[in-house]
Amino acid sequence: MAICLAVHTKVADVVACRDDARMLHLPLRLAYRTAHLGLRAYWRIRKPETQGALAVIFCRGQLLVLQTTYRDAVSLPGGYVKKGETPEVAVAREVREEVGFNVEPGAFKHVYRGTKPFEHRKDTLDLFRLELDARPVIKTNRAEIAWARWKSPEEVLAMPNVVPHLRDYLSSLKDE
Repeated sequence: MAICLAVHTKVADVVACRDDARMLHLPLRLAYRTAHLGLRAYWRIRKPETQGALAVIFCRGQLLVLQTTYRDAVSLPGGYVKKGETPEVAVAREVREEVGFNVEPGAFKHVYRGTKPFEHRKDTLDLFRLELDARPVIKTNRAEIAWARWKSPEEVLAMPNVVPHLRDYLSSLKDE
C-alpha cells in the first residue's frame, strides 16, 4: 500500500491509497489545482466574462454529477467553449474528455442558458440535456476529475456545494 498526498479544499490530508497508480495522478492534480487558483486570482482582478457548456446527462431518473480535483463544487461534465467552437460541440468534447464516452453534439437538447457571478467572473453557461436508456461506462480523467456519480436531482439539490447554474436548472425542474 502506498501513501499519497490528496489535495483537498484548503488543507492537504495524507490518505492511504489502494494502489500506486493513484500516485501518478497526484502531480497533475496539484497542477490543475495550482492553475485554477492562479485563474481565480486573475478573475478577481479582471472580472472577465466567460462562456461554458455543461452536459445534463440523465439515466433512469438519475443525473451524472462530478467534482473536479481543482474546485470544491459539485458540477456536471463540461467546460469552456473554445474559440471557433459551438456550445454543442464543446459539450460533446468535454463529455469525451471528462467521463470518457462519445456523444454526437446533435444528441443533446439545449435546456438552459444563464449568466451568474461565479468565482469572481461573469459566467454564462449553456446546459444541454441527454437522456440515456442505459448507463455508459464512465472512464474519468483521474487527474482532472475527483469523482463522478449518478445522483437523483433531489440528492444533488441537498448537497451544499453545487455550482449555481446547476442548482438553478434543477430547481426549475421541481417547478414543472
